[in-house]
Amino acid sequence: MKKTIFAATTCAAICLCGCGNPESVTITVTNLLDFNRAGEMVEIPITQIYQRLHLPDTAQLVIYNEQAQEIPYQLTYDDQLIFPASVSANASCNYTIQQGTPSQVTTTVFGRQYPERLDDIAWENDRAAYRAYGPALQKTGEKAYGYDVFTKSTENLVVEDRYALELDSASWAQIHALQKAGKKKEANELINKISYHVDHGNGMDCYAVGPTLGGGTSALMPDSSIVYPYCYKEYEILDNGPLRFTMKLTFNPLIIKNDSNVIETRIIQLDKGSQLNKTIVTYANLSQPTPVTGGLVIHAANPEGYSHSAEEGYTAYADPTTDAKADNGIVYVGAVFPDSDLETKVQLFDKPIGDALGHVLGVCTYQPNDTFVYYWGSGWSKYGFPSDKDWTDYLKSFSQQVRNPLEVSIAE
Repeated sequence: MKKTIFAATTCAAICLCGCGNPESVTITVTNLLDFNRAGEMVEIPITQIYQRLHLPDTAQLVIYNEQAQEIPYQLTYDDQLIFPASVSANASCNYTIQQGTPSQVTTTVFGRQYPERLDDIAWENDRAAYRAYGPALQKTGEKAYGYDVFTKSTENLVVEDRYALELDSASWAQIHALQKAGKKKEANELINKISYHVDHGNGMDCYAVGPTLGGGTSALMPDSSIVYPYCYKEYEILDNGPLRFTMKLTFNPLIIKNDSNVIETRIIQLDKGSQLNKTIVTYANLSQPTPVTGGLVIHAANPEGYSHSAEEGYTAYADPTTDAKADNGIVYVGAVFPDSDLETKVQLFDKPIGDALGHVLGVCTYQPNDTFVYYWGSGWSKYGFPSDKDWTDYLKSFSQQVRNPLEVSIAE
């Protein structure tokens, strides 16, 4: 029996085995963990499916589960077919792929660059939303090194509307006119009406980044000191829904010890249903093994609000938001590290930087010409995570999943 191994979203092993109907292909997904896994994205090289069905690469496909329900899928930039699989604890389930016209799929992920807002790149899925700062912001001199977090309390896509409202030129003309007329109260009321720093019913921007790693940014740590990346230099959006958003960010050269042209590249991927972004980091022109981290900023309003475990592969922090007294809830941030060679720790600044005290870090060793793979993201106390324990339980479960990927077999 011939077996071929491929990489999958969950790093699953994909085995080619058995015989199948030439009009369809059966995919078996197996869960070796003792808890259910719902809506976890798996991926399969699309060429394998077309070859088994003897179809051209332009053919349309449909996927069905064991209940004959159609399952949405997406073809990605790197020629993978991805779909959400749900498998009970210690069990397997089958999916059938065949030629056909798929039903329309609701787009649940989206992102784009916002040159009208200093080159922000913002992206979201049905669970959370994020922002990476761009070169126009860097030119202003503002120090914002890390990822920003936008809270959400709806499955709907909201970020595009938030930017449109925040940057509405007619509203700002009216605000400036009111301010000029001395009508400060009216001007402030209108600012609050359009600001994405105010919750208008679906979430808000209430997370502070500043000159820190923010909500999980990667950075090299030679001699235990963080070398902060600044804003991205170049970007490319590789996938934009309906089930996965993927982008590539390239950064300006860094000086790391004797290496003066170290260039960081990140591939950031956010799937439907996930709180966390998978991120693949590479450092070109780095000549020696160097510690690398994904860090979460600790703020003064909750100095002990972190937890971490190298054994369980996660770091977490409960952020009290930019105004802890404003009933904005708690922004939960976290990171998960598949690498078993992991150290987790808290590293405080010599003195506070604004209201930032330091970071909770997950530290691995980056080998030259290799990759650093980790996951980072957020949850909100007003959308699915009512307590610190709920958030850390999610991270622990997620860590088990990435360390014990679903097994995917394709029957010939």
